[in-house]
Amino acid sequence: MSGYSPDEKLRVEQITKLRRQWLKDQELSPREPVVKPQAHGALGKFWAGFLEPKSLWRLYTYKAYRGGVFAITRVLIPAWIIHYYMKYHVAKRPYGIVELKPKLFPGDTILETGEVVPDLPESHGHH
Repeated sequence: MSGYSPDEKLRVEQITKLRRQWLKDQELSPREPVVKPQAHGALGKFWAGFLEPKSLWRLYTYKAYRGGVFAITRVLIPAWIIHYYMKYHVAKRPYGIVELKPKLFPGDTILETGEVVPDLPESHGHH
């Protein structure tokens, strides 16, 4: 006895037909998927209009963002690094680092003005 019995053949045909129908049902039509439109509030309407492709707001916002990124990454940060390096590693006398001024005593001469520092007044009665 070889092959399937009539009941087995019928069963295989039915399963094959069901599988083909199932695979055919998995294909989406051009109308699918069906999505219900959502009612937008004021904020939702703003964002829906704002995020439309090629909208004026979106283009200008993107241009401003790109300009800001360019200014920070290609101008400000390199300028800061160069300034820092020049100030603290190259300059002989950096203005950010203040050395102690020389002490002045009575009778010394101030170099910039040529004045002589007067003597301290004599005070009696204090320690």
